[in-house]
This record gives sequence, structure tokens and C-alpha cells, in this order.
Amino acid sequence: MAAPSLITIGHLAKRTGVAVSALRFYEEKGLLDPIRTAGNQRRYLRGDIRRVSFILIAQKLGLGLGEIEAHLANLPHGRNPTVADWQKISRAMRAQIDARINLLTRTRSQLDQCIGCGCLSLTKCQLYNKDDKLGLKGPGPRAVLD
Repeated sequence: MAAPSLITIGHLAKRTGVAVSALRFYEEKGLLDPIRTAGNQRRYLRGDIRRVSFILIAQKLGLGLGEIEAHLANLPHGRNPTVADWQKISRAMRAQIDARINLLTRTRSQLDQCIGCGCLSLTKCQLYNKDDKLGLKGPGPRAVLD
């Protein structure tokens, strides 16, 4: 079996659009695990391009670094992840992503109407939430969060 193709930190930064300093930060946080050369230079597997891309997408979805680290901990170290490896992460995240999609959809449809916060300041609120009946379900924007 051929040795895995290794890339430099500069190549990884250029390929992912992530600053070298951010890649070092990801390493410090345990999100990346580069291989060190005899001269102590960082070398990355080509599959780390996908790992960094996953980090970027997960951050855009609103996941914290701890959550991202927990997902990435399921990937193998020292070899490029397989499709099966990534599918495990995908399945683990599916419910979380679906919940975010549902929240965004509800927010989009309710934001210009009554969101159930109890302010009753809009004319529509007087219709949708007469006498603040949504307040009986709990505090906050009940029409969006329920």
C-alpha cells in the first residue's frame, strides 16, 4: 500500500481558505492532528482538507468547537477517513441539522407576524395571541420555539 499523500500547512490553508493561524488553533483544540516531520514541521493528510471543510460548515450551522471536536473524535487518526466514517458523523448530526432547519423555517414564517413573545404590540399579535394565551405555554417566543 502506498504511503498517504501529505501536504503542508500552507497548502492546507490555501486549499481551504483558512488562515494558517486558524489551522494551528484547530490543532491546539484537538480538531486537527498533523503528522510531524523529523524537522518538526506539520504535514497533513489530503483528507484533512475535508476535515477543515467540515469544521467550517459545522461552525456555519452554529455548532461550538466542543461539539465539532466530539464529532471529529469519531474519525480515524493517521489515515484518511472513508465514506463509511463520514456517514457515521452524518447520521449522528442529522437530527440536530433537521431541528435547526425546522427552527429556521418556523422563524422565517413567523418573524413578520406574532412570534408569541407576549408583547402584543403588533396588530397581528392581538389576533394570533389574544390576551397573551401563548404566555401560558411558557416564557419567550412560543410561536417559534414550540
